Amino acid sequence: MSRWALVACFLIAGCGGAAEPEPAPEPEPEPSAGTIDRLDPSFDRLVPAGAVIEHLAEGFGFTEGPAWVDEGDGFLLFSDIPGNRIVKWEPDGTVGDFLAPVYEGEHEAGRLVGSNGITVDPEGDIVFTEHFNGRISRMSADGTRSVVVDSYEGGRLNSPNDLDYHSNGALYFTDPPYGLPSPEDRAQDVNGIYRLSPDGELARLAELPGPNGIAFSPDESRLYVADSSTRQWFVYPLAEDGTLGEGELLLDASASEESGSADGLKVDELGNLWATGPGGVWVIRPDGLHLGTIKPTEVPANVAWGDADRRTLYMTARTGLYRIRVNVAGDQ
Repeated sequence: MSRWALVACFLIAGCGGAAEPEPAPEPEPEPSAGTIDRLDPSFDRLVPAGAVIEHLAEGFGFTEGPAWVDEGDGFLLFSDIPGNRIVKWEPDGTVGDFLAPVYEGEHEAGRLVGSNGITVDPEGDIVFTEHFNGRISRMSADGTRSVVVDSYEGGRLNSPNDLDYHSNGALYFTDPPYGLPSPEDRAQDVNGIYRLSPDGELARLAELPGPNGIAFSPDESRLYVADSSTRQWFVYPLAEDGTLGEGELLLDASASEESGSADGLKVDELGNLWATGPGGVWVIRPDGLHLGTIKPTEVPANVAWGDADRRTLYMTARTGLYRIRVNVAGDQ
């Protein structure tokens, strides 16, 4: 062996066997952007023990109405209400405007003029509530914007809030006064729950003090509605003709000392509700048992199932967007 080879051998770590390299340190796990309250043992089958709440985006005025769109790799739309825009979030973290402005008229700064609930109709078009305009609108793939519904019995709607499609194409939605400057500005004398049939006939089915989030059970035999003004959730039997039977109280959260109210909600494939409420997202069994609460660092106002397997719960919460992976798929 030449002396240069000998020197190189010792520089590398000595002849006759190189020292084992130190193993790379394990990456630090991402800290969870919130906490999870587990109230019933069955909750662990829905939300795994190691589940992490992720903070995806921030800097918005007030986020609401998320909806997952299955186009390409998929993307999430949600409302920034005081920002007067619908925001598009993509899985690579890209954030941009999908529609801005939503309300095109003059308005005071900070007024809640933007969209609220968003969904995808049976044809794949984006349908959203314009609660300051008192209407529900559609955005087609070619960018055409049209009115779906804006009046009932000759008077404009109050402030359509959230919405859900039945599999037969009927659109159910809530109409409280929350997007108006004052409740006294409402045009309808009640805060209703409505059904718009596929042929365009609008019917008021029920009323509540403050109807908000709305979703069907997996078999569409029941309709769930949140009431923000009372911090309660109600369930209605759904008749074959699309009308509602008498509503029953499912769960009352009015005694909670945490901030937030009964707001947007979705249902999983097993029939459990994932409903924004005081402090976070309440997971509620179909019989009304509160199983647990997912608590991002900001109080959420609405949720949506997303990703290809529908096992990711996206949460719009005050100024941010959050998500958590779970063990059950969303029904819608």
